[in-house]
Amino acid sequence: MDLDSARVAFFQEARELLTQMENALLDIEANGAGEESINALFRAAHTIKGSAGLFSLDTIVAFTHRLENVLDEVRSGRLGIQEQLLSLLLESSDHLQILIDAAEKNQADVDPRTDLQGRLEEYLPLRAGIKSAKAVIPTKNNLTETAPLEPAVEVLPGEGILSDAWHISLRLAPDVLQSGMDPLSFLRYLGGIGRILHVEVVEDAMPQSLEELNAEQLYLGFEIQFESSATRKTIEDVFEFVSEGSLIRIIAPNSRIEEYLSLLSELPESTARLGEILLSCGALTTKELNEVLAHQESSAIPRIPLGEILVEKDIVHPVVVAAALQKQKVRERQVSENRVIRVEVDKLDALINLVGELVIANAAARIATVREGAKASEEAVANLGSLVENIRDSALGLRMVPIGEVFQRFPRVVRDLAKELGKRIDLEITGADTELDKSMVDRIADPLTHIVRNSLDHGIEPEAVRIAAGKDPKGTVKFHAYHETGSIVIEVSDDGGGIRKERVLARALERGLISPEQQLSDAEILNLIFEPGFSTAESVTNLSGRGVGMDVVKKSIEALRGEIELTSDEGKGTRMRLRMPLTLAIIDGFLVGVGDRSYVVPLDMVVECADHAGGQGAAQEEGLVNLRGEPLPLVRLREHFGIRERHEGRENILVVEYGGRRAGLLVDHLQGEFQAVIKPLSRLFSSVQGVGGTTILGTGEVALILDIPALVQKMETLAVRPDHHTLAAPGFRQLQKI
Repeated sequence: MDLDSARVAFFQEARELLTQMENALLDIEANGAGEESINALFRAAHTIKGSAGLFSLDTIVAFTHRLENVLDEVRSGRLGIQEQLLSLLLESSDHLQILIDAAEKNQADVDPRTDLQGRLEEYLPLRAGIKSAKAVIPTKNNLTETAPLEPAVEVLPGEGILSDAWHISLRLAPDVLQSGMDPLSFLRYLGGIGRILHVEVVEDAMPQSLEELNAEQLYLGFEIQFESSATRKTIEDVFEFVSEGSLIRIIAPNSRIEEYLSLLSELPESTARLGEILLSCGALTTKELNEVLAHQESSAIPRIPLGEILVEKDIVHPVVVAAALQKQKVRERQVSENRVIRVEVDKLDALINLVGELVIANAAARIATVREGAKASEEAVANLGSLVENIRDSALGLRMVPIGEVFQRFPRVVRDLAKELGKRIDLEITGADTELDKSMVDRIADPLTHIVRNSLDHGIEPEAVRIAAGKDPKGTVKFHAYHETGSIVIEVSDDGGGIRKERVLARALERGLISPEQQLSDAEILNLIFEPGFSTAESVTNLSGRGVGMDVVKKSIEALRGEIELTSDEGKGTRMRLRMPLTLAIIDGFLVGVGDRSYVVPLDMVVECADHAGGQGAAQEEGLVNLRGEPLPLVRLREHFGIRERHEGRENILVVEYGGRRAGLLVDHLQGEFQAVIKPLSRLFSSVQGVGGTTILGTGEVALILDIPALVQKMETLAVRPDHHTLAAPGFRQLQKI
């Protein structure tokens, strides 16, 4: 792994760590400061600081160091997380995101937020230091020799010196003085194998009162910046006589990290365990490995990966651990994330396009072999078709990601907006592992944000109103995702006051959207809120009330070939149901024919095929057909798309289902299953109803992909108003000529 690749990986990893940090803080706010959440906070900050130091991102290192110090106080139990500190930590996480974005773009003019750094430092204990001292050189027989430090080691408070040097964190055993050892002797000894750049004295173990003070015990710790060409093992040996009961951490300089990476790249691929690989390149000593293994075995929680412990305890840099993991052919399941290869979305899109062309070419080859009647060729093409289908599914699977990638941003959104509104609101998320196309994940975040803001501002009532209504003072917003007949459904619901239909009607009349004599169903009344500029808010707030939002939501979902359904129960709550296709690239379809034209219906929406035994006139007039004793809304595609040619043979019904609703398509021919590569319609044909895209057949002809959600809605309308059955749009006859 070269440094450029490692730098790219750092920014990706840092953002993931910031998300983990934010989730941990929100979990602490909701459930209290558990040990696991606190450790996750510290580990995230610590890893970001260590990785940023490798690339000399000093601004990030300096800020994260202050944040890490505060989190260390929390982790040790000396500092509790109250609401004020929690808000400060969330603000610090936001600032870190800004610093990371700026560093990635090589921007140097970023506000360092000294005010934020000062507020963090207010939570740290005061630290004092001494200006000079005498050193005692340790010997193997524990005899001591006193000598002045030349030059004297200056011990300064502050952040230390950021340089390409070893960092030694030294916490000697409290009884080390009783054993005849003077801590300053080790400073003198280090001076013999290198140069001490800086020493900071840390009073993290100092008693709170003089009565608790024992003059024979050591309470001071040392943070040392040390410049030397010595190996890690040589530095470790300096503290050999006081290692028992002491906490000693040796962190390699940046140049040494580059050396470790170089050595690792030269090692052959190996099935050796992680610790053995790190030993072989000198990034880890035998003593350190034994300590970590002992910690791993004694841990009360499920077995923690070795690499995670090495990073958390500052023993090996995370970049070095990642490089060592890459040398392994067999890895533990717990570190499987290191097997993930990050691929640019553009490259995936190019792959999907090529697979689409392969699907079309395979269809053409199948038609050619059928025409020639060569049995051997037909069998070979059939085998090829099976392989193409597997390749297609695998390629599409590369773009499938969990919807939780979007959901994870909303706990923070709900928290901040609830505080701004002065409400208490919980967010419940289920189905976060439901997968859909990456391109769709990126495009549904904004619509979901609009919906959530409306739920918090308009849906959830103030606490006093909820209490008066006999409700829980704390409101709830729920996210739920699941798969249904080839679609993904995302439900956003709240337990607020619901939508007052009379207010919606009054505002619609006021704006001239409806006439006083119109009779609307409940669903039609609710759908008025999707009209541009529509709002029932009494006043404009920072969150809503300007009439901008819900029409944008509807347009965004429809642009994804989806639909939005709104239900509301006044006094009990509101639910938005977004239903969208799983992918926008390639689908399994069912090919049907009307006259000399072909149409594709998504296969997962097809229920069954049936002969149409009734008269054509009856079906057309009533818009219904009797299917095994049940009425089925029916539309004749010939009439729907304005096709003039007559068909003299028997017609067929293709029964489709979408969102729990069934309808029938009346067609001339049933041509069987077909893999369709979706090609979007141009803007010229955006007004054509009932068409979601086009595809190319093996013959080179263009077939239309039917928009079943739109057709199902129209079919239900036809059952009530048969006079509106002809829906050929003005631009449709142009589309037929493609």
